[in-house]
Amino acid sequence: MRNFHLIKHGHVCPLVNVERLWSLVSEQTRLYYKDKKDKAPVIDVVKAGFMKVSGKGVLPEQPMIVKARYFTKQAEEKIKAAGGVCVLVA
Repeated sequence: MRNFHLIKHGHVCPLVNVERLWSLVSEQTRLYYKDKKDKAPVIDVVKAGFMKVSGKGVLPEQPMIVKARYFTKQAEEKIKAAGGVCVLVA
């Protein structure tokens, strides 16, 4: 059986673990927002080349806004427990 117009990379979904989210922004950004209680940094996972956020690892208790296409349940729970927000990007 032939499959015309086969896209071999159609099901590839690169992911990043929760423990590596802070490595996507600089250390200066993390320290700047550490003292701010009413502001949080925006971490755009899609710009870094990832699509999905997985729930492996431990997050520091610092709020952040994470933008991604997909989140696992564990990742969403850990981000919200740290005071952050999960934003779905189309």
